[in-house]
Amino acid sequence: MATLAGALTLILASMLVYRVTQSSGGVSADLTGRGGSFFLGFWVRNWFYWFIGPIKRLSLALRLTPLFYNLLVVAFGLASIVFFYRGNLPAAGWMVLLSGFADVMDGEIARARGLVSQAGAFIDSTLDRFSELAAFVGIAAFFGEGMAVLAVIVALGGSLLVSYTRARGESLGVLCKTGLMQRAERIIILGLGSILDPWISAAFGRETGFVLKILVIVIAVGTVGTAVYRTFWIARSWTNVPP
Repeated sequence: MATLAGALTLILASMLVYRVTQSSGGVSADLTGRGGSFFLGFWVRNWFYWFIGPIKRLSLALRLTPLFYNLLVVAFGLASIVFFYRGNLPAAGWMVLLSGFADVMDGEIARARGLVSQAGAFIDSTLDRFSELAAFVGIAAFFGEGMAVLAVIVALGGSLLVSYTRARGESLGVLCKTGLMQRAERIIILGLGSILDPWISAAFGRETGFVLKILVIVIAVGTVGTAVYRTFWIARSWTNVPP
């Protein structure tokens, strides 16, 4: 808990610095140029990319490659299996968050070094799916049986469908980044939820995993809903794409 408290203190302090030092005009707009929706708002995303700037510059100075961070994504994902299986939810949550951070960094390094390519994008998105699969496998192993495991299966399937609908849409010439339960949202929910689960569950007199179970159900419903929404959105948009 002390680690989380320290991290939150650093985050809030950096947000204050960002708000004071950056121009007030447009800070809530999509300054990253990535488009899409983000449930915490573009201001938070803009702050985040500003916050990791020093790490990005250090990575470039050390000549780290996008593949280095791609492999970290998988490594953290595999580590989450072990921690979830052992019932160490806070450690597993940190692994999920670090996997997401590594995923962001590989794209940042690729763009900064001019290494963006279709092959790189394929490796990136594919390894992301492996990492996400690992996390859900670990969660299923933690629950072991019952309706919670069914919720994990639906959440995993929904997560893959969210990515699949976007990829399939892009192959048809339609870019779709809409929907609330995208990868960033899933990582934050699973990561923070796992870290806080033991304390929140205990506060409500529940056994460890109670909060995580609820969040997995939320992700299951959200991802399936997002995939369905994207299916109709892409189908409707595709009919309007010039041949």
